[in-house]
Amino acid sequence: MYHVYGHNRNWWKFYDKPKSFMRDELPFDIGPYIPLSIWILKYSYGNFKKFALLNAVVNALFSFLFIPFLKKMKIIRLHRLNHFQFFLYIHHKAYLLYGVQRLLEKRRYLQQR
Repeated sequence: MYHVYGHNRNWWKFYDKPKSFMRDELPFDIGPYIPLSIWILKYSYGNFKKFALLNAVVNALFSFLFIPFLKKMKIIRLHRLNHFQFFLYIHHKAYLLYGVQRLLEKRRYLQQR
């Protein structure tokens, strides 16, 4: 959902043409970001401060180091966002992931009672 909104607002651009969602944007969207976020959730679950700090560090590395590298490699560049805005865009999803996981576990706990 967020990705479609960002795509429609031209927040980033892929260098290769023609545009292909399956080849360009989908791997970028689900590539290392989702597995890494899930791993961080598993590693730090129950300690929200640890979860938030680890996600902030990883998302900052991705936003401020990896995106410029991808730009140099002519894969993707930020178009209507700066690096800090992109960091906020990807970092807020970590809190949604944590909240959804807490709700699912709370629901599972209540069903077992």
